[in-house]
Amino acid sequence: MGEAMKAAMAPGRLERRKAVAALLADRGRMLVVTGLGSPTYDVFAAGDHDANFYLWGAMGGAALTGLGLAMAQPDRPVTVFTGDGEQLMGLGGLATIAVSRPRNLSIVVLDNGHYGETGGQLSHSGAGVDLAKVAAATGFTSVIDVVDEAGLAAARDAIRTIGDGPRFVTVRIAHEATPRALPARDGSWIKTRFRTHLGVGVK
Repeated sequence: MGEAMKAAMAPGRLERRKAVAALLADRGRMLVVTGLGSPTYDVFAAGDHDANFYLWGAMGGAALTGLGLAMAQPDRPVTVFTGDGEQLMGLGGLATIAVSRPRNLSIVVLDNGHYGETGGQLSHSGAGVDLAKVAAATGFTSVIDVVDEAGLAAARDAIRTIGDGPRFVTVRIAHEATPRALPARDGSWIKTRFRTHLGVGVK
């Protein structure tokens, strides 16, 4: 087994809740989209916000939802928080994002190498698929692989920047059980709150 494969399979050590809270601290005008399951719980645990758009379902669709939002709101940083399992279902979406070149979009993958919502089975990233390299191959402008607090600090600064996107950030988190922190499940209410925050008409 090659060294690159071994590195991709190495377990993460960062605590997911602390990592997400650090990335969102003093977030300013950032708009946030969350993927299925744990990323939604993590972002909500860091503090609910009118500028959070929680996706309860649509597994694999978080990154492309973020793309649409980034294109509609080009003057605000947009960050998608998703997991490795979900992003593995949307690999084609990474190519679409790369060729669309949104300057203000960051995709943050919380990668623990497992499918957290279906019983903790090993995901393909846990078996050696390196999502950061996939993103780089599709043409993402910036790819950041976060394995420690210094990397978190660099990523925190990057996702607040408009002008050098799209960015892809892999955060190597530990495979651990965390308590669920549940935002509202009412999709209509979440949509209305988010649109009101943006100052657009509610239909």
